[in-house]
Amino acid sequence: MKIGIIGAGHIGGTLTRRLRALGHDVSIANSRGPQTLTALANETGAHAVTVTDAAKGKDLVIVTIPEKNIPALPKGLFGPAERDTAVVDTGNYYPRRDGRIAAIEDGTTESRWVSQQLGHPVIKAFNNIHAQHLMENGRPRGTPNRIALPIAGDDVKAKALVMKLVDELGFDPVDAGLLDESWRQQPGTPVYGTDLDAAGVKRALADAPPERPAGFRA
Repeated sequence: MKIGIIGAGHIGGTLTRRLRALGHDVSIANSRGPQTLTALANETGAHAVTVTDAAKGKDLVIVTIPEKNIPALPKGLFGPAERDTAVVDTGNYYPRRDGRIAAIEDGTTESRWVSQQLGHPVIKAFNNIHAQHLMENGRPRGTPNRIALPIAGDDVKAKALVMKLVDELGFDPVDAGLLDESWRQQPGTPVYGTDLDAAGVKRALADAPPERPAGFRA
């Protein structure tokens, strides 16, 4: 697949390495420009590009930047030509880092807010696993106690594509419902950072309380 990754932090860098190792054509971008990504590009064979180029002509784009930086992305990043592009949001709202985002504080799920800012549907994935575990703990399908990852979203086709990719990376994909249900995998919920298997992820999603924990509110 042709994959664009916007954000070269812990998750973005890890996904660049893993997806290139699987043979995908990966373009990586950050807010500081492609010249700052030379080392990662040389290491992995990924293309260091601008944010705009990372979103254009791709089968899948992964947005993995702090919530506070989402509104600063170029307007119209996903235009009519990208209508069928699957977009993944890996982000989490951390008020101590992001400041107060009123819509999220008022109950809009993190990824619904991201989708509204981008003007494009998103799939919520890769937000509840530590980058090192994403890098090192993938296992073949059928391995006992294989780590599972929840995936939420409204677009059936895009969700299926992301679930297939999660499996390819070595994790069991678990359908976590529609995007407005993605609060079940936000920070502070039972599934967050826990490396559960598929059955455990399903239980954790079901057990998630709707109230955002105090430690993750502004």
